[in-house]
This record gives sequence, C-alpha cells and structure tokens, in this order.
Amino acid sequence: MSTSHWKRIVVKVGSALIAPHQQGCSSHYLLGIAQFIANCRAQGCQVVLVSSGSVAAGKHRFADVEELSVPLKKAMAAAGQADMMATWDKLFDFPSAQLLVTHGDLRDRERYVSIKETIFTLLDHGLLPIINENDAVTTDKLRVGDNDNLSAMVAAASDADALIICSDVKGLYTKNPNLHDDAKLIKQVTDINPDIFAMAGGATSSVGTGGMRTKIQAAEKAISHGIETMIVDGFDADTFNQLLKGQNPGTLFTPYDEPMQEHLHWMTHTSQVQGELIVENDFNADLEEQDTQLTSDDVVAVKGNFSVGDTVLVRKGDGTKLAKAKSNYSSCLLHFISDQDDREFANNAQQKTGPLISDKDIAILEQI
Repeated sequence: MSTSHWKRIVVKVGSALIAPHQQGCSSHYLLGIAQFIANCRAQGCQVVLVSSGSVAAGKHRFADVEELSVPLKKAMAAAGQADMMATWDKLFDFPSAQLLVTHGDLRDRERYVSIKETIFTLLDHGLLPIINENDAVTTDKLRVGDNDNLSAMVAAASDADALIICSDVKGLYTKNPNLHDDAKLIKQVTDINPDIFAMAGGATSSVGTGGMRTKIQAAEKAISHGIETMIVDGFDADTFNQLLKGQNPGTLFTPYDEPMQEHLHWMTHTSQVQGELIVENDFNADLEEQDTQLTSDDVVAVKGNFSVGDTVLVRKGDGTKLAKAKSNYSSCLLHFISDQDDREFANNAQQKTGPLISDKDIAILEQI
C-alpha cells in the first residue's frame, strides 16, 4: 500500500470514536483522524468521510428515559447529528457538506447515480462530504443497518482507491483479542473465505451496531470493486502517522485483480432483493444470454411482492442462488400469468411484455 498513489479514499469512523462515553461528542479521538484527513487533502488525495454516531451523540439529551424505543432513537439521531457535524466542523479549516442516505436511496439506481454525482461535485469544489445513514427517518425496511457496509457502498459510489475502516482494535485477529491472549493480528488478507469470517466475533463496543463481521462484509464489497481496504485502530494516534508513511498499521485486504464492473457491483452488493423467482433444480440455462432468457415456463414459484424495475433473486428450489436481476414484471402479473392453464395465453402475454429479466441488468452469483 502507498498513500502517494491514492487519488480518493473513504474514511469510516464509528460511534465509539465519536461519543466514547455516551455523553455527547468528544474530539479526543477525532483530532488525529481530522489531521490525517487534512494531510491527505494537502497531498492531493480527495477524502470522503463516513461518520456514524448520531444516536450516540444525542443520547445524553434524553438521560431521563429508561427504555430506548425506536422513535426515541430517531429523536436521538436528529439531535446528535447536528452536534456531530458541529464537532467535525470545528476540527477542519476547510468546508464540509452533509449527506444523509438510506438503503432505499442506494438500492434505487436513479437515486444511487444522483448520490454519486453529488459526491463528485462536492469533491470537485474542495468540500469534504460527510455521509451518515439517515437514522432520524429511516425504517427497518430501508436501513443499511451498519455504517461499515454503508462505507463500502459509498466507496464504490465514489470510485475510491482505498477504504479505511477505523475500529477499536488494530485489525482482524485469529481470535477475539479481548478474550484470548494468544490472538494474533493478521496483517494481510488476500482471500475473504469462510475461515476469515469464522475469526470475526461480535461487536466489542457498547455504542456501535457493527462488529468485526460487518467490517469483513464491507471489505468484501470494497475489494470486489478494486478498492484496497484496511481495518485499523482509530483510538491509536500513531495509526494515522503510519498510514501517511505508507505503512500498514492494521489488516490490509487486497483488491481483486479484475474488479467487477460498476453496474454489476451495484446489482450484487447494493441493490436489495424484493422478491424471488424460483426455478427447477436442474435449470441450467445461461441467464446472461439474450436468446436463453428466463420465461414463465421456467419459473415454478414466485415469492414476495415486487414492482417492475425491482431487484429479484433467481434461485433453484434447493436454495442455490443463480442471479440478482432487474425484473421486467411485477409479482402480481407473474402470479397472474403462472395461474393461467392456457400456456398459449401465457406465452403471448410474455411475447408482448418481453423477458422476465433483462440481460443488461443481471449479476450472476457464485453458488453460495
């Protein structure tokens, strides 16, 4: 790794760094991160900051409440977001801009492209984009759920060279270092496989929503887009000195040699499945070939409620995942066609409407 070759990076900062004592925002650990960001910008490297912490930052303003309901957490997020932005602004001598997003924004292709355009425009004008999930208004259906995965989606949307995830540990260990004295830090990961995921425990922080597993998930998303990814200790000021020197202070995940194309990466890692098209276990047609596109005769079941343009999962009855694709039909119409005893009617209906999925909007999945 070498910071001198980075043209654009995404830095992810978690709640434990923003509000370590749950008594509002603290600049204690953020100062070193802010200086690192300023140094990167001074070297000509553009930076996007993904900052969690709105709920943790606003929690102290609701100290008399015993039970944390969902509406209360949203109120905390609304109050804490303003404090969090104010804290970051105090640490920078350049302008920043706030972007609050939901998974609903990211999984909609048109809004996703709009987010990309906003990020690029801000960077082109010298502003630091500070991005967070819109916790004050989002619902469970529209949530990303953790800012580790959000940071990977933002890194892909930003066409970043590197993603730096600031954690409360140095990186990925062979075991949970808080429980095992013989745990060893893994300096480099070239292949994210089940063994790597098995090393990840739960969240070690009482403040954040993500643990090591979500960070590995984020790394998997990022490296498949060709983005170098690092998990580092955000509490250690020397971490950022090492990064500026081109050293590896944590765990480095090396990117794919052949990154996924942008629209396929979005379909695979960002778009959210709204339903399923289930085919026979012996189905073996090439879904990427236009002349062998999926037909209503191939589909044995339709699950979920989805509209035209939504992303659906194509899988076999035994659970084997074949592809994620944009549906050209609503679930209602597919149910109607499949219920017809007259196959000629069903075939005529499909000839008028076209294939069930488009060969231009499909991502073939590994069998997982």
